[in-house]
This record gives sequence, C-alpha cells and structure tokens, in this order.
Amino acid sequence: MIRTPNSMIGPVLAITAALMSFLVQVVHAQQQRPNVIFIYVDDLGYGDLGSYGATKIKTPHLDRLAEQGTRFTNGHSTSATCTPSRYALMTGRYPWRQEGTGILPGDAKLIVPTDEVTLPKVFKNAGYSTAIIGKWHLGLGDKVEKDWNAAVKPGPNEVGFDYSFIFPATADRVPTVFMENHHVVGLDTKDPIHVNYHKKIGTDPTGKENPELLKMPSSPNQGHDNTIVNGIGRIGYMTGGTQARWVDEELTTTFLSVAQEFIEQQHKNPFFLFFTMTEPHVPRMPATYFKGKSGLGYRGDAILQMDWTVGRLMQQLESLGIADNTIVIFSSDNGPVLDDGYVDGAVEQLNGHLPAGPLRGGKYSIFEGGTRVPFIVSGPGVAKGKVSGALLSQVDILASMSELLGQQKPSTALDSEPLLSTLLGHGDKGREVYVQQGGTLAVRKGNWKYIAPSGGAAYDPHTKTELGNSKSPQLYDLGADIGERNNLAQERPELLKELESLLEQERAKRKK
Repeated sequence: MIRTPNSMIGPVLAITAALMSFLVQVVHAQQQRPNVIFIYVDDLGYGDLGSYGATKIKTPHLDRLAEQGTRFTNGHSTSATCTPSRYALMTGRYPWRQEGTGILPGDAKLIVPTDEVTLPKVFKNAGYSTAIIGKWHLGLGDKVEKDWNAAVKPGPNEVGFDYSFIFPATADRVPTVFMENHHVVGLDTKDPIHVNYHKKIGTDPTGKENPELLKMPSSPNQGHDNTIVNGIGRIGYMTGGTQARWVDEELTTTFLSVAQEFIEQQHKNPFFLFFTMTEPHVPRMPATYFKGKSGLGYRGDAILQMDWTVGRLMQQLESLGIADNTIVIFSSDNGPVLDDGYVDGAVEQLNGHLPAGPLRGGKYSIFEGGTRVPFIVSGPGVAKGKVSGALLSQVDILASMSELLGQQKPSTALDSEPLLSTLLGHGDKGREVYVQQGGTLAVRKGNWKYIAPSGGAAYDPHTKTELGNSKSPQLYDLGADIGERNNLAQERPELLKELESLLEQERAKRKK
C-alpha cells in the first residue's frame, strides 16, 4: 500500500478539492444546457385536453406530459389571435405596442426585427443549434411584393433560426407550399408561383365560382372562397407551383418527419426546436387514419392527431436517450374556435365538449377564453406532477430562457419577465401585472381583471364567439368568477380607477 507523506496531505487535499469543484462546475454547466423543444399549437382551447378537464376526447400523450411536469392553470398567450401571440413570443414585447402585428396575409413582409435579440438568438448566443419547423405567419421578405421562385428573405433564418422548414402563413392562406430556409420546396421553375390578395390571377378554380369542386364546404362570408387547393377554398389567390403544393392530410406527418430528422442530427449537441403545429386550426383535414375517430368532427380528429404527434416526438427523445436532458414546453397561440370558415362538423358534432372549459369567449375574444390556454412544462429540473396557478404569459419565455442560459434579458424585450423558477414549477410567484389583447385591451392584477371600453362588436355571429367588447368598463374577480359573468365595475369604483390607471401606465411604456 502506498502511503502519502504527511507533508503532501495538504496539497493533495487541495488538488482533490479543486478537482471536485471543477467537476461540479462541469456537471452544473451540462445541466444548464438542456435541449429545449417548444411545441406551439394553433387554436387549442383551455378545455381541449384531458389534463384540463376534457372528458369527450382523449389526449393520453399530453396528459402524460402534464403528469411528468408542471401544468399551469393561469398560463396565457398575449393575444387572442395567432400573429400577435407569435410576435410577442419572438420579441418579448406586447404586440399592441407595434403597428402591423395583426393577423397577416400570406404575402406579408417580415414583422420581426432582424437587428434585435429574439428568442432563437438567445439560444444561438449560448451555442445551441436552432430550428423552426411548422407554421410561421410572421411575414417573409422586406416587402409585400416578392418573387416566390427565388430566395425569399429575410425570414426565420435572419431572426435566429439556423434551419427553417415552414409554411408561410396559415393552412387556409396561399401560398400553400412548404419553404425550406429561403426556398419553396419542390418548385418547378417552369411553373412559377404568383400570389395576389387583391384580385384573382391565373385560371385556377375558386371556391366562389366552383363550389362543386370543394371537398370541404366554406362557411359563408368568412373569405375562404378564393383559389382551391386540394379541394379546399383558401384565402387569397395563387397560380403556378402546382407540383409544390402540399396535400393537407400530409401536413402534420411532414412536419413531424422533418422535426425528427433535426432531432436525430442534433441530439448529441444542445438544440432549440420551435415546433409550430397547425392543429386544430382550419382547414382541419387530418390524416385518413384519424378521420372520424374522435366523434367530434374533424376538429376533434385533428386534436387526436396532434396528441399522437407529440407522443411520437416524446418517444424519439426516449429512444435517443435525451428525454432526461430535454425541456418540453407545450402551449397554444390563442383560444379555441369552432366555425372559423369551413363546415367540418366541429359545431354539429360538439357532443357536449367544452373547448374553452369553464372560460368565457375563445379565439378573437378579450375574455379569458381568448388567451388562457393549456401551458405545460416538463423535463430536467421541472417539478413533477405539479399544478400551478401562477399567472404566466408566453411573453415571459424569452427572459426566462435567458435566465436559464445565464444571459442578460435583452433590453428590447420590454414586457418579458424572468420567471424561470416559476416556469420550472419551483416557485409560485407569477406576473404581478399582465396585459391581454383581444379586440381591446385588458389588464390583470392578481385575480382582478379590467377590460377597457371598446366600440367593437360584443358577439361575432360567424364564429359564434362572445368577443367581450363593451362601451362600458368591465371589472371581474377571476378568483370567484372565472367565467366573467359578474361585472363589478360599479360596485368597486376605486379598484376600477386603479386598474384603469395601471393600463394607461402600461400603454405609455416604450421600447428601451
């Protein structure tokens, strides 16, 4: 046995302590560099998952994700529609501070600044590979008029994604093509694409002129009667690109396949994947395997397909051995809508299902159903099996991920709050103040909610949604009245005045 001389014990212990300290730092550094997958779905309501109270539809994979992590009951998008919510997520700013952040047409120019630190750039700055796969809907190029047959930029790559595989806007808007990085996938240069949102171009049939060609009828007066692609009328006109046009039933499996390929290629290095699914946004045309399985029309079938897709991703993480080092965030860009332009059985086959659960309103609405959405976080360092009532917004993701990766919150992320401990389920401190956007603005402070007066319609007869607009101020105690039925504005004038002033203070803030 070799003995260490007494004179050497001190130095050896010092070296051992230094080595242990170094190893602890290495392990800690590795633990602070988990992969992050943000699964962002489209138009999913607070009540659309089993873990949020749904009984008419089964979502076992997402329910399992919730059981393995933290499920938020007071988690929100910033806005009751898609483009503004996505803008907030990318920039860390409320979208109503910036003009031109409403729902964009398919030919819109890019609205995310390329010279600011965005959510994907936070990860890039930390040495991560970054990708967006799925829906984009934040504009492309530096102007509306663009050549779809050449490189289209700036776009996702210029705001921080190393790799992008997207469709430009929504599935109900032209151009109905995939884009990989800057180029349309599968384009035949002899059949160039042209897009116009003001007048008909080319000779493609339209839903308005040729309704007999539709395999899914359009609802009246909602604009889905322009160029027909795959038997479905779209918003906007396009001609050309015949070979490049997608088939709706293959959208989800295509995005899944590309996402799995990215994960396979990057799984040995830290990565950030923004997986932006299209379900259950219209037109709902799930793969044949899922059609009719939910009993709730194509909307229910699309939710089943969405849940299955999440399950496939989680299975891949486990098979690659990286599930324990991957944080998964799941949420929706806004609340639910049933009839949003197509007759697909969502209304007729609702069968007692409550897409918004106990909430009032839905997509487009300033009521809670517009922005309070499923919000689940799972993975390393996340509290397991926790249900959190902390007030949290998707605008906080940017600052919280900066905190996770040891970076300063970008000065341009004016409205993003670093709430990492809360996001991981270890703290109950949420936002003190949060501004919601529907047809008007509302401000939350604790359980109190003030909705600013608005001249907009109170009800949308097309989508059958209570929009929440009123010419009179509204004040609700969400702790006792989550359904926003009892307006306390006249009974609590001092509180009403306080929240009115608070909203004005928020309006007055400017980008630093």
